[in-house]
Amino acid sequence: MKLSITPSISIDDGEADLQAIRAQGSGGQNVNKVSSAIHLRFDINQSSLPDELKAKLLSLKDSRVTNDGVFVLKAQNFRTQEQNREDALSRLVAWIKAATVKQKPRIKTKVSRAAKARRVDVKKQQGAKKSMRKKVEF
Repeated sequence: MKLSITPSISIDDGEADLQAIRAQGSGGQNVNKVSSAIHLRFDINQSSLPDELKAKLLSLKDSRVTNDGVFVLKAQNFRTQEQNREDALSRLVAWIKAATVKQKPRIKTKVSRAAKARRVDVKKQQGAKKSMRKKVEF
């Protein structure tokens, strides 16, 4: 099965290593017996993603990416293993999709001449107001 990220980019779901583990937290007896949480490991370097996308993913400041370039995710929001599996894969796709968005370049803007004049006028008014507070010499 293929996971579609963008119309042109998709990965095979076999590239993501999914393991069922026991979930943390409260939940009574069930939490100690059933492995409903999913531990996802996605090796960025070994994936079929384009090279520029791999470089972008590796350069992100994300604590979920290890030094070896493996994206690690734990899904335990739901009670069933199937829901957690779908949640983990959808979060992986969302993370990769967020890296494909290209940021538009910032265009430098200048302060207008009128804005500069207004700033100087306000400064002059403040100065005049403060000069009126001075002690008067006879």
